[in-house]
Amino acid sequence: MQVTETITVNSTEVACDGGTGPLGHPKVYLNMQSHGKIDCPYCGRHFILAEGAKASSH
Repeated sequence: MQVTETITVNSTEVACDGGTGPLGHPKVYLNMQSHGKIDCPYCGRHFILAEGAKASSH
């Protein structure tokens, strides 16, 4: 079973390209909105907003 990578970020807007190797994929831009977390639909990486980080104003 493959373990999904969890990445803590400081912005509600993130980009994911899956990294190198077999998990690589086209770069996608993801917006957590007010949820504070989001999963990449390609590779399943789990992005979470760091505690104390503020939502983007865009």
